[in-house]
Amino acid sequence: MEPTTPSRERLDARQLTTFAHDLLVRAGMPHDKADAVATVLVDGDLMGHTTHGLQLLAPYLAEIEKGSMRLEGEPRVLSSHPAAQLWDGLRLPGPWLVLQALEHAARTARAQGTGTVVIRRSHHIASLASYHRRAAEQGLVLVLTCSDPNSASVAPFGGLDPVFTPNPISAGFPTGGTPVSVDISTSTTTNGLTNRLHQEGGKLPAPWLLDGHGQASDDPGVLFTEPKGTILPLGGLDSGHKGYGLSLLVEALTGGLAGHGRADPREGWGATVFLQVIDPAAFAGQAAFTQQMDEVARQCRASRPADAQRPVRLPGERAYRLAQSHVEQGVVLQESILPALVPWAAKYGVALPSS
Repeated sequence: MEPTTPSRERLDARQLTTFAHDLLVRAGMPHDKADAVATVLVDGDLMGHTTHGLQLLAPYLAEIEKGSMRLEGEPRVLSSHPAAQLWDGLRLPGPWLVLQALEHAARTARAQGTGTVVIRRSHHIASLASYHRRAAEQGLVLVLTCSDPNSASVAPFGGLDPVFTPNPISAGFPTGGTPVSVDISTSTTTNGLTNRLHQEGGKLPAPWLLDGHGQASDDPGVLFTEPKGTILPLGGLDSGHKGYGLSLLVEALTGGLAGHGRADPREGWGATVFLQVIDPAAFAGQAAFTQQMDEVARQCRASRPADAQRPVRLPGERAYRLAQSHVEQGVVLQESILPALVPWAAKYGVALPSS
């Protein structure tokens, strides 16, 4: 009997991780890679990044089914120096590749002060924020960014024709308390959100898009009708030159350093990744780093709020608090996620998670 779609109830995070892992394994992914992918996806939902959590699982399974995501093997090291490596990801699962790169870069940073891994031809890597805590818990700073040279939905500032993907750029680092986690797109919004809202018939909170005639719009439908519109760079119509500049920086750190990007034939949904780990111990020291960042955090929190009901908080603070709440009380998934996974659960004989 085919599973039915459950109501939107709180679901145990461990059960969700097991569910995702079992689907991936049934689809042919080795257990270690499935562990990595499932954990990173569920981390996205725990932290509230719902467009880059389990919403990606059905598309990942579709990629496996059509052979666009490679399941077996290891990345190929193309260039190696004491503090830097370039990998060919061979279209292996992105979350697993990033965790492998993070482990290597962290080990290198402890020896060299910093460690950088650039990955060409990775598959999609999910939510960048999912990786920050892993570095911060080791007392390390992580800078992580990616681009997808296989698609384009963001125009350069002043243009109508897309060149970039949302090109997220992120950083995470420890403090004496909750780590800081910065994860922003260099565009006003993401493909994940616009795709979801388009399917649901919803609108964006503000005119973050340009239609195909150069008019600002909050309707994601302009990205799917001819002439196709684009996502505005971060800063929008007023100061989008800033997001445009950041998009170019991401392209340099990813496609430029990887030697593989928009100048090459498209291979399908994927990512080019820049990952750098920095060990504060190699500079002024861990204690000095913590002292400085704790004082910055104190001053930020002490800043008088413009809205008394919304005190100033640090980037990632809400996400980490939300994650802890979800672990303790269960996760309420975005309502479109489980229905998209029902056919896959039926196909592979995996029971849907229940409250």
